[in-house]
Amino acid sequence: MRLPGPQRPEPVAIHIHSKREIEKMRATGRLAAQVLEFIEPFVKPGVTTDELDRRCHDFIVEHDAIPAPLNYKGFPRSICTSINEVVCHGIPGPRVLVEGDIINIDITTILEGYFGDTSEMFTVGEVSDRARKLIDVTRRSMWLGIKEVAAGKRIGDIGAAIKGFAQGEHGYGVVEAFCGHGIGKVFHTAPQVAHTGRRGTGLRMKPGMTFTIEPMINEGTHECRVLEDGWTAVTLDGGWSAQTEHTILVTEHGHEVLTMREHAFSM
Repeated sequence: MRLPGPQRPEPVAIHIHSKREIEKMRATGRLAAQVLEFIEPFVKPGVTTDELDRRCHDFIVEHDAIPAPLNYKGFPRSICTSINEVVCHGIPGPRVLVEGDIINIDITTILEGYFGDTSEMFTVGEVSDRARKLIDVTRRSMWLGIKEVAAGKRIGDIGAAIKGFAQGEHGYGVVEAFCGHGIGKVFHTAPQVAHTGRRGTGLRMKPGMTFTIEPMINEGTHECRVLEDGWTAVTLDGGWSAQTEHTILVTEHGHEVLTMREHAFSM
């Protein structure tokens, strides 16, 4: 989850997590992943996004955690539900899922003061081949970005891999108005992780850094606009959009996906 519009975190020192802090991040990351595993069977035609929000909220609270989006900068619900042309930050409500929809569910947990952030795409009943391809390319682009994470490499390498695949090979628009972000005891902090970077640019990754990689990939233009609610971002041309997200730890020998699910797609 990111703030609406092209805002960026204030410049701060990059936090390097201690071994104890990494264990806290692993715990909150596991919980965030479990929320997505829990909610998947409920994503079906006839269900409202309000019900999805309520179920996720209750699951998080029952696990002695806090749903981070609730009341964050005025956001009114506990999860984000972004359907079809919604790029990100969709607000749960009375919207009923129908056959053929695609939906991103974005979860952030706070467990013992540490944030775990992840999102996934779900299909509602049978969806078009076009929609499936968009989701597949989005997932693959995220994993290509994740594969670039290693101590000594540059943040720009991540965005270069994502844009090269999603736009360069498939012609999709890669959203620039929102980016990945550092995370830990703070929801959104440095570093910024753009999904349209250049190789060899940006800060060098160091062991102990944690941040999200969360590309938003559009069928058409990369441009989007925020609706009057101040949160919901939609594609400018009405094309559909997909997003997937993980929280990543930079390690001495590469990286660790802190929000990995048991049966999640990976490369």
